[in-house]
Amino acid sequence: MNQELTYEAAYAELQQIAEEIENETVSVDILAEKVKRASVLIEFCQQKLRATEVEVNNIIKQMENKPGA
Repeated sequence: MNQELTYEAAYAELQQIAEEIENETVSVDILAEKVKRASVLIEFCQQKLRATEVEVNNIIKQMENKPGA
């Protein structure tokens, strides 16, 4: 997986793959490849969302624990 991949880029690529499959513009010869790539992108996005959720929750906890907050 490209380490420079962003959530937005992964999501955009997923949308493109989904559109190609829905519009039946994907050749049967590469359909499995597209589905495999989509699976990798979905996992990347899920991990990114989980990591962001943890980070945001930690920031909120830190803010709640500060005196005077």
